[in-house]
Amino acid sequence: MRTDAPLNFRYQDILTSIVRAYIDTGEPVGSRTISKRRHNTLSPASIRNVMADLADEGYLSQPHTSAGRVPTGKAFRFFVGSLATGRVTAGEADKMANEFRVLETVGERVERSCYILVELTRNVGIAAAIPELAQELDQIQLVPLSDRRVLMVLVTRDRMVRNRVVMLDEPTAPEELTSICNYVNRNFSGWQLGHARRELLRRIEDERELYHATMHKLQMLSQKGLLEADTSPQVHMEGASNLLGLDLHLTREKMRELFHALEEKRRLMELLDRFLEQPPGELAVRVGLEEAHPAMKDLALIGMTIRMASGLPAKVAVLGSMRMNYERVIAAVLQTSRALESAQF
Repeated sequence: MRTDAPLNFRYQDILTSIVRAYIDTGEPVGSRTISKRRHNTLSPASIRNVMADLADEGYLSQPHTSAGRVPTGKAFRFFVGSLATGRVTAGEADKMANEFRVLETVGERVERSCYILVELTRNVGIAAAIPELAQELDQIQLVPLSDRRVLMVLVTRDRMVRNRVVMLDEPTAPEELTSICNYVNRNFSGWQLGHARRELLRRIEDERELYHATMHKLQMLSQKGLLEADTSPQVHMEGASNLLGLDLHLTREKMRELFHALEEKRRLMELLDRFLEQPPGELAVRVGLEEAHPAMKDLALIGMTIRMASGLPAKVAVLGSMRMNYERVIAAVLQTSRALESAQF
């Protein structure tokens, strides 16, 4: 075989059998095992020769001299590329669509996506909604709490909801908060947030004398971030405990490092951005994630970027063992992504 030459049909077939055997057992695969799976169409000696060539090409490794072979990341990438697109059942698809239909915010739908992916794959589900800089205001709500605290709720036209509790410098009556809500919603609904903030500050200065009390309270709330939206992604992850059942050959310290990395939303987004580089709507499969973290060497990530009906970009992915059921995971990611993408508010 020539290095990096395309594999002929026999080599592809044997390599696929090796990967499937390894996924099933987690043990190094010997030539006799493959010969039995192929119903003796080739002798163990012929299969050994093919396996030796595949090892030379970087598709297989051999943990010990007398052991069988183990597929490398290159072998898994070939295997995934050869798979036909799987499908979830019609019942699962209908259930998914119904669940999204009753959820009213982007955050709720993104979070539910994680649970669905975990239920379907028994791996780690990750989903993120990515705010755009030019978000438009839908409405605000101001809810009085005890001790001069106010819950500020900001809803944008793309159905993202942000809540923030602030402490005001002076008591504010509920009717004053209602008046401020009415003023902002009446005048700025549909405005881009940055433009709305600038115009609000200008009007506060111009109309301070005419509506002194209301404008004073409005200025106080503006200083507390009334029309400011956090543009960091809304990231959700579920099913991390499923990693405990995997044989990742990690020390307790390395496993702790892995869980710590997955707990940080910034690290999760870096993982998604790094490995889900395909254009929106195209599936990405990355096998062996040691570039992101040494403890992720035996993990794989399958996911895609979409644009939801609200116009907001989102990422949906499954993180799991290199030995995952790829057909099942690919089908779950594709179906969940399509359901999330097409669900109307």
